[in-house]
Amino acid sequence: MEKLLAKSAPEWTTLQDHLHHVAMSAKAFANHVGLNEDLAYKGAILHDLGKAHPEFQKRLLRSGKSTKTFRHEIASLFFISLFPESEHSALIEMVVGHHKSIKNDAGEKGLLDLDDIEEYENFHLGRWNEWSQHANELLNHFGIYSEFINEKKALENLDYVVDYCKKQIKEKGFSQWRGLLMGADHFASALIHSTEKELKKCFARPNLSFFERTHPLYPLSQMDASSSKKHSLVVACTGAGKTDFLFRRCTGRVFYTLPFQASINAMFKRVAKDLEKDNPDLDIRILHASSSVIKRKGNEEEEVLQSLFGSSVKILTPHQLASIAFGLKGYESLILDLKGCDIILDEIHTYTGVSQAIVIKLVEVLKSIDCKIHVGTATMPSILYNKILSILGDDILEVALPDAELEKFNRHKTFKIKTFEDSFSIINTAIDKNQKVLIVMNRVANAQKVFDELSELYPNIDKILLHSRFKRSDRNKKEKELIGLDDNGIPTNQFNTSNKTCIVVSTQIVEVSLDISFDVMITEAAPLDALAQRFGRINRKRTLDTIGQLKNIYVIAPPEDKQQALPYDLDVLNRTYEVLPDGEIFEEKVLQEKIDIVFPKIDFLNIEEHSVFKTNGDFSINKLTHRSKSILFELLEIDSVSCICESDLVEYENSDFERRLELEIPIRYFTVSKMNQSQKGNKPFIIPDKAYSENMGLITTLIKEENFDFNNQIL
Repeated sequence: MEKLLAKSAPEWTTLQDHLHHVAMSAKAFANHVGLNEDLAYKGAILHDLGKAHPEFQKRLLRSGKSTKTFRHEIASLFFISLFPESEHSALIEMVVGHHKSIKNDAGEKGLLDLDDIEEYENFHLGRWNEWSQHANELLNHFGIYSEFINEKKALENLDYVVDYCKKQIKEKGFSQWRGLLMGADHFASALIHSTEKELKKCFARPNLSFFERTHPLYPLSQMDASSSKKHSLVVACTGAGKTDFLFRRCTGRVFYTLPFQASINAMFKRVAKDLEKDNPDLDIRILHASSSVIKRKGNEEEEVLQSLFGSSVKILTPHQLASIAFGLKGYESLILDLKGCDIILDEIHTYTGVSQAIVIKLVEVLKSIDCKIHVGTATMPSILYNKILSILGDDILEVALPDAELEKFNRHKTFKIKTFEDSFSIINTAIDKNQKVLIVMNRVANAQKVFDELSELYPNIDKILLHSRFKRSDRNKKEKELIGLDDNGIPTNQFNTSNKTCIVVSTQIVEVSLDISFDVMITEAAPLDALAQRFGRINRKRTLDTIGQLKNIYVIAPPEDKQQALPYDLDVLNRTYEVLPDGEIFEEKVLQEKIDIVFPKIDFLNIEEHSVFKTNGDFSINKLTHRSKSILFELLEIDSVSCICESDLVEYENSDFERRLELEIPIRYFTVSKMNQSQKGNKPFIIPDKAYSENMGLITTLIKEENFDFNNQIL
């Protein structure tokens, strides 16, 4: 058999190997979700059969250029008559849309888009008598009996598929078969020759007995988590054992969501370490919010970097889950993977405005696909609490700490200051006392400016800047330095575990999951619920001896300008500042009362018109299609794409998946949309080296064409 390729460099996977890997995956996934394994196997073999076409092979090897569109999945469907008619629906749905929407594709390359182009059938047919023989040999190799199909029959087959798709495009809903094949294809393409080995780990329920540990300092650890109630709503302050309790409520595979990309790094390491002993082969994955955004003819198509099917535990941000509400590419696969799983939505208080509306919509969708939903938060406005209750109904376990326990968590005195400059004397005093200072700014640019100032003022003091705009490898290194523990959990005497004074400047990414305990905080004003969580990084280490000891937090007055208050609402900041104690104890037991003053009402944004999942449980999207442009770009300021430095381009394009992630910098789409893109990996945008430094991270004002090194620039 002629050696045909399915993938280009660096893998150069043969077509035969790729079909074998996808077939194994499809059968395993079909078994898990209750679909016909034999049919899944046939769809997997058929899905890329069109890659045997010489046009595909030529383009893969870059040995020729053509202005005509060639889609291998269309060429695959010339062979549909080799299968029983009763199997055609499932096979077509697996093959025809496993890359593109069948209609209104962003690049106008879906089957029904191309059907309007003259001669597209004959172009895809090509040298049929030559290449169809290679395809037949592959079918026979995989145990699917095939016979020669003449050109006339092949074209009739394509007409038959077009007619089927024209009917399907008029129906609303999603195709399980499309989701199954997309999931299998993604899995096999990522793992290649490790596919069979990794499939053995799929769909295993993790042993979560580690989280049954108890300790008198963690009141939730001593509360019974068993209940016949399906869902959970847990409100408890930082350090009460909330994470353990949420895991104790889980009985199956777990999707654990946190709001910030930086926070999921720390949680991933923590959970992996906690579960390692009882789960030596645990398949735990971390998922970042990076997306592939492909610019085509002025349109953008977002493909959320979906996790591979079947892991025992996934740590991610809600951005990955949002595809099921908005119908982004791969949403059918994610629904199949999520169905019936335990979903932990932790730190839900951090979401506001559009992001809050999206999370609420996600709760609706997840409930409809039989997920068990466990909501955790340090604080929550009563209005939001009741909104979640109304969605989940009576089948929910509500957990909160009594006042007597809350009083044991009084750890801070708060003070109001007018400007950051007013904090210099506070920082000097802290340094004289050998204390650790944490400074939190609400914007990356502000954090960079403050860090620059302090670097000049205190050149001999250990200091570090942490925000979301670093290369992942640099951010991982910085987080490790900040936490002060090596890979075995042994103190490295850096920052958090150091006995020396130090300064850490950060954005709100420190609010969740970073297990650090500092002595003094200086912070910009933020909504009260977020501030309470932020305060949890000060005086965090509790012992029986330290209960009742207080440490100081200094809150800078809100700005006068609404623009400067972003990403927060200025009115909320002003109400927060007004209810904060000044020179007095920040009491946990009255926090809820104060939060309800800050949030007397919440205007829950109605995103029903943007969501393909409707409140009544129906999907409004046409079958075999997905949204080609993410509504998240229009509604939500989010780090939804990634970029790389120009000098990293060659390494990026020739590295494996893990290294590529390390080189990527999360960024908002519109910040880099005018830059060139790599066509490898997550298709990151390419930025000038001048716009990035290891100490400061990405400086967005320097992302300009004139700052590129001419020797590196790709024209």
